[in-house]
Amino acid sequence: MAKRKRTATRWSNRVTRESNALDLDRGVFTWTNPKRIAASLKRSAERSKRRKSEPYRSAMSMLTFYINRAGRDLPRERRKVLNSAKDALRRQFGRADR
Repeated sequence: MAKRKRTATRWSNRVTRESNALDLDRGVFTWTNPKRIAASLKRSAERSKRRKSEPYRSAMSMLTFYINRAGRDLPRERRKVLNSAKDALRRQFGRADR
């Protein structure tokens, strides 16, 4: 079986950059403040006219997608910040109890 040629950029990187559902702030997943990340995702989800589900689900899906696609390459500290952003997002949408 022939080896597949590796593309210069990964499809997940393209999805993050060119999402058809949310217009994300540049570098949102590199920020260090979980509340700021959550606020940005919430704002993007609420403003979007192209999303297919409610704002909370769209925002959480994008964050989870990014964490999952980074996989093992995501440093522990970065993963901690992004998981904290999930908690902050739940609080900002009033879903902290669930």
